Amino acid sequence: MNVSLSVRFIFACMLLSLSFTTRAALESNISLTKHNLSVSGQGDIIATSEDEICVFCHTPHGATTEPGAPLWNKALSGQSYTTYMSSSIDAELVGNQLAQPAGSSKLCLSCHDGTLAIGAVNVKAGQQNVLIDLAGIDPGGKMPAAGSLTGFTRNLSTDLSNDHPISVTYDDTLSNKDGELRVPDAQQRIPPGSGDDVAIRNHAAGVIPLLPLESTGPNGKGQVQCATCHDPHVRDTDATINNKFLRANRFQNAAPVAGNIFNENLDTICLACHDKDLGSAGWAQSAHANNLVANEQYKALAAGERDFPSDISVWEAACLNCHDTHTVSGARRLAREGTDDTNTPKQGGNSAIEETCYQCHTNSAETILSSTTNVPNIKDIFNLVRHMPITTSDQQATTEVHDIGTGSDGFEGTKRGINFVEDQNLLGKGAGNKINRHAECTDCHNPHRVIKNFLFNANAAAPDSAGTHRPGGVNGNIASGVLRGIWGVEPNYSGSSFFDLPSSYTIKQGVGSSTSVNAAHLTREYQLCFKCHSDYGYDDNNVYPTGNRPNLDDSGGSTPQGTNNLDQYTNQARDFQAPTGDKGESGGNHRSWHPVVDDTGRALGDRSIDAADNPWRPPFDAAVGTQTMHCSDCHGPDTANDTIDPNGGEDGEPWGPHGSQNDFILKGTWDGLTGGNSSDVPATDPNNGICFKCHEFQAYADRNGDNSYDSGFSGTSGGMGGGTSNNLHARHAARIGKMHCNWCHVAVPHGWKNKAFLVNLNDVGAEAGQAGIEVPIGSSAQTYDVGPYYNNAKLKIRTFRTSGNWSANSCGSSSGGGFNTGTRWMRRVCSNPP
Repeated sequence: MNVSLSVRFIFACMLLSLSFTTRAALESNISLTKHNLSVSGQGDIIATSEDEICVFCHTPHGATTEPGAPLWNKALSGQSYTTYMSSSIDAELVGNQLAQPAGSSKLCLSCHDGTLAIGAVNVKAGQQNVLIDLAGIDPGGKMPAAGSLTGFTRNLSTDLSNDHPISVTYDDTLSNKDGELRVPDAQQRIPPGSGDDVAIRNHAAGVIPLLPLESTGPNGKGQVQCATCHDPHVRDTDATINNKFLRANRFQNAAPVAGNIFNENLDTICLACHDKDLGSAGWAQSAHANNLVANEQYKALAAGERDFPSDISVWEAACLNCHDTHTVSGARRLAREGTDDTNTPKQGGNSAIEETCYQCHTNSAETILSSTTNVPNIKDIFNLVRHMPITTSDQQATTEVHDIGTGSDGFEGTKRGINFVEDQNLLGKGAGNKINRHAECTDCHNPHRVIKNFLFNANAAAPDSAGTHRPGGVNGNIASGVLRGIWGVEPNYSGSSFFDLPSSYTIKQGVGSSTSVNAAHLTREYQLCFKCHSDYGYDDNNVYPTGNRPNLDDSGGSTPQGTNNLDQYTNQARDFQAPTGDKGESGGNHRSWHPVVDDTGRALGDRSIDAADNPWRPPFDAAVGTQTMHCSDCHGPDTANDTIDPNGGEDGEPWGPHGSQNDFILKGTWDGLTGGNSSDVPATDPNNGICFKCHEFQAYADRNGDNSYDSGFSGTSGGMGGGTSNNLHARHAARIGKMHCNWCHVAVPHGWKNKAFLVNLNDVGAEAGQAGIEVPIGSSAQTYDVGPYYNNAKLKIRTFRTSGNWSANSCGSSSGGGFNTGTRWMRRVCSNPP
């Protein structure tokens, strides 16, 4: 042998030996792998008598002529393949549709596409076109088709749409477009300058990458092919690892570290290319990668099914919890078990993103995890009678339309995939697009960025007891950890009238630490909600009571049309506007809103309420006037009748508007009869009304409420007992014998044109399709019922007063007359209202 060649060969062997000692315990020993198809093999497919190992793939003579083929001893398939595609795969945006398999991928597919006989070789022992007899194969000698639609087969078929993309040209054009891929240099080397991790192999230049690109692209550009990640000859010396012939770690060996460095000893192979926003502390800080959070272990059956070690934890499985490079047929974005098929494991089906999440986020019987104490059970909440349209069957479209990364560079930004941004048309905006309205897990959560902290900008390395918010206080509307890194919109207003729609919206996306509402990233929960529950996500001609907005029951699981006289959704961005000029209590009337977007500026003193007689329940009894709140303080699964906190405490039912037993996905009941049904009521509402989760029930519905609680509705009571009253709610309950909220307050209490959400039937305007008319109410039985805002409404206000200065003469018909104002009017129309 040539001495120089011998030296180089020995040196190469030494390099290989050294490299294997610094990462997964790999050895190049095909005889102990499933690729040993000889009679000595230990896999499912082995020869009946053939004892040669290499002959199934290689021959020194008569090899298939294919550029770069390593003396290939098999014919190559002539099939045309359906390649992977998605709206956020920037390889398509940069290089158009992915090319057909090439290089090593074609070699692998000569067995793994199931179209050719595995034992068919070009040459064996000097004979041509030999068919070696094998056991464990299908008729025709092909890869077994059993289970080929599942994610647990290696008969990949000719449909590669559910398999990791190949023939992808990996260069800086692609990585700069994507935003979550490591950036190679001009020679396609990662790290730039060395190519130790990813590069085109060049022995002469000393470039021997861990993961070699193949020169199968245009003009010899390096592309990702099967052999970039797989070496068909290697195995892990620890048989429990089942490394799937990977050139690097299949699992995460230590918690990932924020930064742009791939650690081949510790990191899963995926992170060699996909940095997953590590430079911005994205995946590295996420709950799913955090070994202090995702420490639940797999059940033995689920681990075995996935070829995972039996004691593996979620953080160690890393990407493979939710993704599989060769996943179930029908799934999108390599989502593991991400179809609507009802089998276990799934056998094909249509894409259903939520099913990937339900692997863990379900009940203890169905979960793949051995413990679910700290894992929110979302699936059972979505199965409640009222729920977001999470399944395709709940949605008007016939297929799953949710598609991150869609939209245009000029409007939604340039890195939409990394931020999960979606085209407005897919949300329901534009003519004919309302059928696209949907809810998917990744509409509201970015699983690569969520953290288990009360606030989105908290220290993820020190997890809180939950990833959802703490209600109340001046930070009451700051987004929580589970909303970290998702996108939303901030409405911009050019007017302050209740009837003014937002003039535009600013998209909020990315990650950051600032809590400013003006930050580029999402900092408020409402910014998430508004992208669907405002005219950002649908057309709104601003006509009421019926316009072109979505109908209540357009989607499965929603509240039926006509409930509370409501047929269509109101525009939440319009309702919740909090104009600066309407803050405080400087005049008689002003706009009112629950402080979701901003605080009210109306402190206890502004409301003529003594701190000792505060009518709010904790935690909303503190910071009145400066506090803010979440949409999910009111919307979510049914809770106990004295709290908004989910049942079961911190590790009980989840926060969030996933589903509820109540209409409008509320935590309590809400209709025209919400309130007290007698003049003496218990401390908490037995009917579980939504209002009295935060407002003290006895302060509003008990005739003796004025003994313990003040109210902004106070002043002189006239003929209702004389003198002054610190709580006219209680005085009315005493005189009428019951107290229903909607007599005096609107049926959609997000925001309103009058103070304190007060109905005024002297001034019914565009909100009911009218022009500021007075509605006749002449008897106790008569009510005004026109949705969305009027339901069992009675109140007429002649003169708006500041809090604490109401009088009997403030109420009554604007047309006046001795029996149409004050207590005389009240006796006539409110003696026993419904």
